[in-house]
Amino acid sequence: MSGVTEVVAHRGSSADVPEHTLAAYVQAVADGADALECDVRLTADGHLVCVHDRRIDRTSDGTGVVSVMTLEDLHRVDFGRWRDAGHPQPTPRLPLRPILRTPLRATPGKTPGESLLTRRPVLRTPLGYALRSSSRAAAIDPRPVDDDPVVFDEDRSRVLTLERLLELVVDSEREIGLAIETKHPTRYGALVEETTVALLKRFGLARPRSEHDSRIRIMSFSQLSMRRVRAMAPGLPTVFLMDRVPLRFRDGTLPFHSEIAGPSMEIVRAHPGYVERVHSSGGQVHVWTVDEPADVALCRDLGVDAIITNRPGPVIAQLGHDRGRTRAHG
Repeated sequence: MSGVTEVVAHRGSSADVPEHTLAAYVQAVADGADALECDVRLTADGHLVCVHDRRIDRTSDGTGVVSVMTLEDLHRVDFGRWRDAGHPQPTPRLPLRPILRTPLRATPGKTPGESLLTRRPVLRTPLGYALRSSSRAAAIDPRPVDDDPVVFDEDRSRVLTLERLLELVVDSEREIGLAIETKHPTRYGALVEETTVALLKRFGLARPRSEHDSRIRIMSFSQLSMRRVRAMAPGLPTVFLMDRVPLRFRDGTLPFHSEIAGPSMEIVRAHPGYVERVHSSGGQVHVWTVDEPADVALCRDLGVDAIITNRPGPVIAQLGHDRGRTRAHG
C-alpha cells in the first residue's frame, strides 16, 4: 500500500449495515476496503467480542454490561435486525439485569434459602435475564407476542467474536488488514491484551512478515495497553489513538511502543501540520473517523497513511483507488 491512502472500514461498512456484525464486515470486503477495524471486549466467560460500548444498550435490543455477560447471553440479543426494519434503535421492552451467577449468600441469621424466599420475586425472561418486580414492571409491553418462528440472517443480528472476524480475514480471496482496538478501562485489565495476542498467535498473525508490515495492528487510547502488547508480541505494530495530542507528542514523536499516530479527524482539521510532523519523525498517521467528502479530500492532500471510515465504498470511489489487487500469499 506504499504511497496509497489505505481505506479502513470502521466497525465494518457501518453506515449501511449494523456495526460490528459479520454482515458489516462482509460488506466492507465487498466494498473494497483494504482493512477492517473492530473494538474488542472480554465477556464474563473469557471470549473476545466485537462491541464498542461498555454496555450493549445502544447497539442491540437488550441491555447490560458486556463484561458481566457470557457469550451465550450475548447470542440471545439482537444486534442488528431492529435496524433492518428501518426503525430507530428500540428501547428494550424490559428493564433487565443479568441473572445472578455467583453463589447466594445468606443474610445474618438466615440460611441462603431463607434469604432467597424473603426477596422480591424474580421473573425469568427468554433472554437469560431477570426482572425484579417493582413499579418498573409497568414498562413491560402488554402486546401479545407472536409465537410464529422468525427467520432472520444471523450474520446481521448475532454478536461477532474476534475469532470469527479473524476467520473472515484469513479466508478472504484478497489480502485484508485488521486494526483491533482494545477498550479500556475494563475490569479485566491486561487479560484483554493477553487474550487478543494469544488469538492472533493461534492464527499466525502476531508476527509481522517484514519490518514495515502493518497488516495486523493493535490500537488503543491507553498507552499501558500498547506497552503490554509490545511486551507480549514485540513486532506487532501499535496505533496510539488520540482525541487530543498530548503536549509532549505535539512535535510528531510517539510513545516508544508505538509506530502509528491515530488522531481524530477533528485534530487533523485544526492542526493539519501535525501529519507532516509525524511523518518527519518516521511514523504513520491513521485518521478516524473520516466520512465527509471534504475530510477525505483533506486527508488525501495531507498524505495520511490510512483513513478509517464508516463509508468505505464511497471513500474508495472518491479516492479513485484500484481495488482489483489479488491477495498476496506467503
